[in-house]
Amino acid sequence: MPLTRRDFATRSALTGAGVVLAGSAGVLASAPNALASTGTGSEDLGYGPLIADPRGLLALPAGFTYRVITHSGRTRLESGEFTPSNHDGTAAFDGPRGTTLLVNNHELQGPRDGWTHPVPLTDGLVYDPAASGGCTVVEVRPDGQVAEWVGIAGTSTNCAGGRTPWGTWLTCEENSDRAGTNGMTKDHGYVFEVDPVDRRANKDPKPLKFFGRYDHEAVVIDPRRGHAYLTEDAARPSGLLFRWTPPEGFRHGRGKLRTLADDAGVLQAPRCFDSTGAFVDDLSRATRTGTVYGVDWVDVPDRDAGTLPVRMQFADGEVTRARKLEGMWWGDGGAYFVSSYARSGSPVQHDGQVWFYHPERRTLTLKVLLGPAGDDAYLGPDNITVSPYGGLVIAEDGEGAQHLFGATDSGRTYPIARNELNIGTEEAPDYGEFAGVTFSPDGRTLYASIQTPGIMVAITGPWKRQKR
Repeated sequence: MPLTRRDFATRSALTGAGVVLAGSAGVLASAPNALASTGTGSEDLGYGPLIADPRGLLALPAGFTYRVITHSGRTRLESGEFTPSNHDGTAAFDGPRGTTLLVNNHELQGPRDGWTHPVPLTDGLVYDPAASGGCTVVEVRPDGQVAEWVGIAGTSTNCAGGRTPWGTWLTCEENSDRAGTNGMTKDHGYVFEVDPVDRRANKDPKPLKFFGRYDHEAVVIDPRRGHAYLTEDAARPSGLLFRWTPPEGFRHGRGKLRTLADDAGVLQAPRCFDSTGAFVDDLSRATRTGTVYGVDWVDVPDRDAGTLPVRMQFADGEVTRARKLEGMWWGDGGAYFVSSYARSGSPVQHDGQVWFYHPERRTLTLKVLLGPAGDDAYLGPDNITVSPYGGLVIAEDGEGAQHLFGATDSGRTYPIARNELNIGTEEAPDYGEFAGVTFSPDGRTLYASIQTPGIMVAITGPWKRQKR
């Protein structure tokens, strides 16, 4: 049922949502949990300044330490091959006998001979033997020992993904090459499920085609309603946020997604409008944190993109697009997701947004705004996670220095780590992006990766709840 202008206005008034027109000067600070990016500058915020690392890898606040968990080309899998490169999206799970299991994406695109350390083609776990990407499962034992094995291989450009309420990982291909393109032998652009605990469940990988074929970035599952929300990182035209509704009577659980038909459920894209009922064509039009849009959902005509990419199946004025849709995380009863940055051709330029979709109210609220209209300290947010200490932890993928940074419930930002590994030259330094940010199940350890060359670290220290 479409969400009418009257419904939107009524719900906003009843819930105190603080509806604000994009660009309005009268932004209401009462928007629930709105993260207005006001930068740092408070003694009670964060953990203090970052201290340079004598080992040249990770600058951290005083009292914090890190250790390397995996390092591409140095650490090895159980099978003897080197850890694959290009670490990306990650989630942590409770494993047996007090272990922590991390499923780690490897964002490797194209033929295998283009990479020094592709994901090994492990028997029974290969989708397309021509593709270089996939996932590994990293086991961190209570005594500190680490083991790593392949969870899925033969997939392409495994970027982000998302953990499920039933304890598995959905890995997303950010590449939609057809069979016969770039040496591929199968179609790509799909989501696959990886079980970190039951290795047998990963045999004979099956693409979950009902989620659509496009350049996937991330996915979350609504544990109450069963909907999946997915982001697409694409341009010309810009990508879309998607909602997948499961077929009537379907109940989620381990291995259940593999039982569904390729056309199961309904895949939809958003159509947003402001409090006057005016259509919003692009989320970059929002220039103030606390901006709230109502959302209707429009059916995708051909989710497998037989003749046209999914995002091109909609004419101008039919759906709402966003620039560089990136990481997602479920928390606080809804889906947080990132629009990384907007530049040429964008209605309004920004260096990153974080939005929150409230499924019950069917609203999108702008929580974080970085760049020209917001906080200039950081830019290019990518992977995100909801922190057990309040607010968000965000991985930076911008220009220059790369950080892990936090954003409190009131929107103040603070540094957590800085990448000091220069993969460029002294004259032209280059620092790889952060990715795979996720807390251990007990909240004591923050795991993250430096994508290039591919290093996973575990950060520990005096974590504390951040004040608003």
